[in-house]
Amino acid sequence: MGNICRSPTAEAVARKRLQDAGLEVLVESAGTIGYHAGESPDLRARQAGEARGYDFSGILARQVASEDFVHFDLILAMDRRNFSDLTSRCPERHKHKIKLLLSYAPKLGVDEVPDPYYGGAQGFEQVLDLVESATDGLLASLKTHV
Repeated sequence: MGNICRSPTAEAVARKRLQDAGLEVLVESAGTIGYHAGESPDLRARQAGEARGYDFSGILARQVASEDFVHFDLILAMDRRNFSDLTSRCPERHKHKIKLLLSYAPKLGVDEVPDPYYGGAQGFEQVLDLVESATDGLLASLKTHV
């Protein structure tokens, strides 16, 4: 929602994994609320991600803008609430671009990435596990469409 935990983690993971796969894809994260606009990702998210080799450089929180629905080919939500917020703001002709991130990891048996903000370090590790699995699925999907 505020773009300081889950979505910047997903941005860092996707940037690295897509780059490692040789794909040039613009990846950005944004929140459905602007409460943390301009802030760096949560320290706990950065520490967990950096321990796995992800780079959070240049990632600053921002709110989803109207032009994002036009500019991006795919908009991935972390949970149903954010999915609903995004679809309610999105013009009808672009709604097909919005998906749950974990739709790319159906074998996990969950469809939402839990918000780790109010929990301990293990929550940030869980987010990374889920995001890595979904990113692998996204990468496989992109490779079949390229």
